[in-house]
Amino acid sequence: MSQNLYEIPLTSIQGTAQTLERFKGKVLLVVNVASKCGLTPQYEGLEKLYERKHAEGLEVLGFPSNDFLGQEPGTEAEIQEFCKLTYDVKFPLFSKVTVVGDKKHPLYRELTHAFPAATGEGPMRARLQGYGINPNPVPEVQWNFEKFLIGRDGRVAGRFTPDVTADDPRLVQAIDAELAKQA
Repeated sequence: MSQNLYEIPLTSIQGTAQTLERFKGKVLLVVNVASKCGLTPQYEGLEKLYERKHAEGLEVLGFPSNDFLGQEPGTEAEIQEFCKLTYDVKFPLFSKVTVVGDKKHPLYRELTHAFPAATGEGPMRARLQGYGINPNPVPEVQWNFEKFLIGRDGRVAGRFTPDVTADDPRLVQAIDAELAKQA
C-alpha cells in the first residue's frame, strides 16, 4: 500500500516536525545530499536551479544522508552552516535520513518504489565500480545526489542518477514539463 507523499512525517534541519503538505501544488526535486562527497559541488548548481525556477513553482529539497562511505558525518547544525557558508544554499534542508536498506526513511521507500529506474543509468555505476565500490542494485539509491522529481499532482515523475547535474538538459526538460502542468 502506497503512502501519500504529502503525509509522510519529516523533520526540517532546524528540528521542526513537518510534511511535504506545505509544498502541495509545487514541483519538487528531492535530493539526498552530503558535505564530504566528490559530488558535493552540485549544491551550487542545485541552488542556481532553485533560484531560477522557484518563482515558477519549483522547490529543491535537500535530505542529508550519511549512507555512502560516511560522507555526511556532521550534525544538522554543522550541515546547515556548511551549506550556507560554502554554497549559500537557500533551498529547504531536512534532518539527516537513511535512504537505503532496511532502515530507509518512509519518503525514500515510497520514492524508490514509485520510480525504480533512474535516467542516466550506467556511467556513475561504472565510476563507483572503478573506485572498488559495489553500487546498490536497482531500485536502491545509488549514491549521494540522486534526484527524484515530483510533479504538482504529488506523483513521482522522474528519477535521475547522482551524476545527472542540475543543468543537465534531461533534468531541466523534465522539470520544465512538470512546471508547465497545472496542479
